[in-house]
Amino acid sequence: MSHILIAYSTTDGHTLEICQRLQQLTQQQGHLCAIAPLTQADALDLESFTMIVIGASIRYGKHQPQVAQFIQRHQALLERKANAFFTVNIVARKPQKGRPETNPYLIKFLRQISWKPKLLEVFAGKLDYPSYGFFDRFMIRLIMLVTHGPTDPKAVIDFTDWQQVDGFALRLSSMP
Repeated sequence: MSHILIAYSTTDGHTLEICQRLQQLTQQQGHLCAIAPLTQADALDLESFTMIVIGASIRYGKHQPQVAQFIQRHQALLERKANAFFTVNIVARKPQKGRPETNPYLIKFLRQISWKPKLLEVFAGKLDYPSYGFFDRFMIRLIMLVTHGPTDPKAVIDFTDWQQVDGFALRLSSMP
């Protein structure tokens, strides 16, 4: 039985939804699992966890700064433990960009840090135009227009493959 921490960074809350699903499934496999925002994870006894998973959303092509900062502060600890990293982004809705080896945002991020996660995953995110402010709605619609995605300002589309999330949870559960 592992004691898993899933530390996350989210912009609109969808990464947290994925973390909650991972928590539920790993607990069903008999593990203890806690979830915490990266901004609060430093206050936890990180040494007490046997595995640390980091999940982070993308907005405008980048993870929030606290993701790389947390990794830099705790890299030695991460390397001593079972660990994993996943990213959540809309570009992953396209099959050719939905894998760790083909997702441009994950590839770019991994080049910027020196930590090499033991397990990687990419999940397609959720598009929720009505919840965005004017600027974000405008910018994301423009990006979607250029990338041939949905532009209806009333659209709410969850691109996440939840079976993929379930499979990732099983892989986490089987890590040593």
